[in-house]
Amino acid sequence: MEEVKLFGVWPSPYVYRIIWALQLKGVKYEHVEEDLANKSELLMKYNPVHKKVPVLVHNGKPISESLVILEYIEETWPQPPLLQQEPYDRAMARFWIKFAEEKSIAFASFYVAQGGEELEKATEEAKRVLKILEEEVLGERKYFGGNEIGLIDLVIGWIALSFGEIEEAVGVKVMNGCDFPGMLAWIQNFREHPAIKANLPKHDELLAYYKQKREIILASKTA
Repeated sequence: MEEVKLFGVWPSPYVYRIIWALQLKGVKYEHVEEDLANKSELLMKYNPVHKKVPVLVHNGKPISESLVILEYIEETWPQPPLLQQEPYDRAMARFWIKFAEEKSIAFASFYVAQGGEELEKATEEAKRVLKILEEEVLGERKYFGGNEIGLIDLVIGWIALSFGEIEEAVGVKVMNGCDFPGMLAWIQNFREHPAIKANLPKHDELLAYYKQKREIILASKTA
């Protein structure tokens, strides 16, 4: 009998992408909620290098780093597939996954921008990255992965998970229906998928989390 455990922490988007992948694959697992201020001995044992979540433990063997875990899930439970079958399509999916991960710093900069010119520049950079994703990757498709959710959707899924709350916390609207109709349609489609819809945090709790975290970060920058 398979034993699958996921060590995570609320509301980490890196953890949610693993939750979604397991749900899409129909893999039964035990979720172990960690306290990063008081990390468990098991977490330290399973991820001694970074001591971070997520960590997937499959039959006693730990796998760390969310992208590595996603690849492991895809190879271990290949149905339904999260990567296309053609080598070129798989390569392009990996290219855009790498792009999305590298450009996530643009959204982090937006989140912690203090205002004025700093916030204006961060907002424009976030819009630039979103427009590339919408025009070069999504196009007219329902999901980034095509007709079904794929790995790239899970990696970019944090936008559907929490970017609306981040916008509220900052007080600036980055995505609107006129400029980003495709992205907003994707967010709705993604969030309405049964495997995703059943595994989303509550809006009010998530907004409170991002507001509080932003206040702490901004206070530290001006201290």
